[in-house]
Amino acid sequence: MSVYGVTGGAGFIGGHVVDEIHARGHEAIIFDHAGRTHARAEVFLGDVRDPVAMTELAAHVDGIIHLAACLGTQETIQNPRPAAETNVQGGLNFLEAIAQYKIPGVYIGVGNHWMQNTYSISKTTVERFVAMFNKERGTRCNIVRLVNAYGPRQSVAPPFGPAKVRKITPSFVCRALTGEPIEIYGDGQQVSDMVHVTDGAKALVTALEKAAAGIVFDKAVEVGPADHRTVNEVAELVIKAAVDLGYDAVPLTNLPMRPGEIPGAQVTADTSTLPLVDMGADTLVDLETGIAEVVTWYAENWLPTYKTA
Repeated sequence: MSVYGVTGGAGFIGGHVVDEIHARGHEAIIFDHAGRTHARAEVFLGDVRDPVAMTELAAHVDGIIHLAACLGTQETIQNPRPAAETNVQGGLNFLEAIAQYKIPGVYIGVGNHWMQNTYSISKTTVERFVAMFNKERGTRCNIVRLVNAYGPRQSVAPPFGPAKVRKITPSFVCRALTGEPIEIYGDGQQVSDMVHVTDGAKALVTALEKAAAGIVFDKAVEVGPADHRTVNEVAELVIKAAVDLGYDAVPLTNLPMRPGEIPGAQVTADTSTLPLVDMGADTLVDLETGIAEVVTWYAENWLPTYKTA
């Protein structure tokens, strides 16, 4: 049994990574600045921008999955400094910590790593530092890029919840369940591949176990389906799942593209990399099944709370 640290472990992906760590018989320590508790993991309150705190985490674990980041595409365009500081300095602190204690690590990248926005730029900068540290400092760090992760427990942004960053699936689902038109940026023909968060968690934990065994990948693992879907198609699947639960179908409405995004963009994964983490496109949760599960989860867990708020 190993003890793995998860920075950002109190977040959406982090919570599912903690679940996967426990499912494999390991223990998890959540490193997060959010003062939340977890039923099955010790919580280490700290900030990834603090090199002392990151080093202290590394001293108490057998490996680290680094998820913590300042999120947001349009939200960080006007003021990129906080995101750059958190993502780049935090990433360097993570790498220095695993180098000092000679423990394995996994860095989570982004599917749209080629876009010119604050989040993509800062995240991809650290990917390059990972390559440098592995080559020059002897670290054992693997990179796992997820396309758009979706699943139960993802936070909800206004007007339906308090989250600061608006994510595609909660936005679509909350509107479908409350009878509001689903808002789509652009014409909806852009491809935005989706990966179920449990598949992302499996890839991340496997990548850490591989690094612990001395297996360092020569490329980033990209987790996403082989069957590409447009944003419009994702929205239609959400509407269908809601209708299957007895809700009325809602229309689609189009909004201008958000700053930092590209009309007609193709955010897809190179599925040929999945065997590096003992997975394949055919082993992933298919989108129809996953979306139906998520719509049901929000109907049973989010909607009653929203109605009484």
